[in-house]
Amino acid sequence: MGKRILVTGVAGFIGYFTAKKLLEEGHFVFGIDNLNDYYDVKLKDTRLELLNKYKNFYFEKIDISKKERLYNFFEQNKLEYVIHLAAQAGVRYSITNPDVYIDSNLIGFFNILESCRKFPVKHLVYASSSSVYGANNKVPFEESDRVDSPVSLYAATKKSNELMAHTYSHLFNIKTTGLRFFTVYGPLGRPDMAYFSFVDKYFAGESIKIFNNGDFANDMYRDFTYVDDIVEGVLRVTFTIDDNIKYKILNIGNNNPVKLMTFISTLEKCLSKSIGREVVFNKEFEPIKMGDVWKTYASTRELETIIEFKPDTPLEKGLQEFTDWYCSYYKIK
Repeated sequence: MGKRILVTGVAGFIGYFTAKKLLEEGHFVFGIDNLNDYYDVKLKDTRLELLNKYKNFYFEKIDISKKERLYNFFEQNKLEYVIHLAAQAGVRYSITNPDVYIDSNLIGFFNILESCRKFPVKHLVYASSSSVYGANNKVPFEESDRVDSPVSLYAATKKSNELMAHTYSHLFNIKTTGLRFFTVYGPLGRPDMAYFSFVDKYFAGESIKIFNNGDFANDMYRDFTYVDDIVEGVLRVTFTIDDNIKYKILNIGNNNPVKLMTFISTLEKCLSKSIGREVVFNKEFEPIKMGDVWKTYASTRELETIIEFKPDTPLEKGLQEFTDWYCSYYKIK
């Protein structure tokens, strides 16, 4: 029998792929999203159009900062599980537009917790972020590391979500699991992410800006994680974590960090294959941006122990999927 599952932020990048996988497995997916214009809404509409082809998909436009709308949705749909992926994303945007992070990431998350308390579900799984590790120097990042020094408001809201979830698990016996995602990429992704914007700028005839001071010897590096691996981890966590574990935080990352310049050269190579001609980005090097962190590197030992899964999609394979999709979607030959 299919389970009744709420996916918040369902028109978003990870939300779309999570809902798609659940629908293919025969579950009933109840999706909500406020469809904000942080990036091109047409891309969100495209994702919804693809999901609407499934008869077991139900969508309603809801802003999670509006508690009564959320309460009504929970009450009407008798939900069993909640996969909470709705949030205002972006580290740099949180510096210039902090209000939306408070509304979505704090008030919105509080409303989700209250909804799960008022209308109990079997498991609340929610997206945290590798950004909570801030400028930690010890690598790889482990769930037991101190995360008391966020360097962006976005990171602070995600750490706050983990604390709020802990409190609700303790006080109201709500089973919660927070997943710290590490730089998720793939087709139908977010245009504000570096890999997407680099390709946009290439076809617009513009230079890409690289915020590493041109320091190749001590280059920034990231634990890039392909979206299919994220979805597999999310679903395994949602349905398999022992009911005796009421509160948990887990990393989901590739456990294989890549230097930024290596990432860029791989993206150039994949795009070259997609369009059949050599691609070389025009590059401008600038200082690291306020709020950015120099490195991310996930320890996945706990993840492997609990759900017997570790993300392992090679960067070149994942980026090739992205560039092939990009050229097809935007009709580039």
